[in-house]
Amino acid sequence: MKLPLLLSLVLLPFPSFAARKPTVGTFEKYHARSQSNAPLKLDDASYQELTATPRNHSVLVLLTALDARFGCQLCRDFQPEWDLLGKSWAKGDRDGLSQTLLGTLDFLDGKATFQKLMLQTAPIFLLFPPTNGPNARPDGQSIRYDFTAGPQTAENVIIWLSRYLPEGPKPTITRPLNYFRIVTTTTIVLGAISFLSVAHPYVVPVIQNRNLWAGISLITILLFTSGHMFNHIRKVPYVAGDGKGGISYFAGGFSNQFGMETQIVAAMYGTLAFATIALALKVPRMSDPKMQQLAVFVWGGVMLGMYSFLMSVFRIKNGGYPFYLPPF
Repeated sequence: MKLPLLLSLVLLPFPSFAARKPTVGTFEKYHARSQSNAPLKLDDASYQELTATPRNHSVLVLLTALDARFGCQLCRDFQPEWDLLGKSWAKGDRDGLSQTLLGTLDFLDGKATFQKLMLQTAPIFLLFPPTNGPNARPDGQSIRYDFTAGPQTAENVIIWLSRYLPEGPKPTITRPLNYFRIVTTTTIVLGAISFLSVAHPYVVPVIQNRNLWAGISLITILLFTSGHMFNHIRKVPYVAGDGKGGISYFAGGFSNQFGMETQIVAAMYGTLAFATIALALKVPRMSDPKMQQLAVFVWGGVMLGMYSFLMSVFRIKNGGYPFYLPPF
């Protein structure tokens, strides 16, 4: 009689210890899983368990269809961003202070859920807010997010999710180093430096050539003084009919012009500029007096003809222009 009584006294505390052992809740169980496998891979049963009411946690579920048979390119494009978000969230919220879980429900693993929700498109987000606790929502209805603007970045999803979570710090996105971009950029920079070091003796004299820059400056000046920007701003026609079956190259009035007119005026200014440069720089250097005299007459005649044509254009633009110069 004494031995059974003594054994009963020894074993009496163990049931009480077992009764005091805390039970693991839904959030704690899945939060522990997410530390090694984030975002959580769900099926119909785990989806129902996580989203069942009452719940004291938030759940963000991505409903997707990754199998190639479904042809969801948007699903496959977004999946790397979603994996990055899940891993960053699990790493930044190891203690579960946000009370938020992230999970993925693929169509192959959750056909019953897709049919129950009557989903016709993927991917979509469903955010289930808590129904118990200080941050509970009275209705407990899920919040839906459709990918109407195409694939989203992990940062954009964080911004959208933060609108519905309690105030406080949220995990940040930690992107891995893009070694391919680093190697590519380094190769391009080193290649450019090598090219410049080799081509330096040949490129620098060209860049420092005064005639080159003078030519570029002259072309630019002629381009813009002839009305090139006016044509782009006003979207003017290239030419127009003159009402007699012919073509008009010059528009009447100083506030109108055609595209062809700009090219003709630029050619006139260019010819006058080249004739002036030739008379000022080239002709004085000619050693033969007869050739020099001939060049003066030729370039002088070119200037006379171009100025005469230019003044005739002024009369076309404004009929009241009183001056003219033969032969036009």
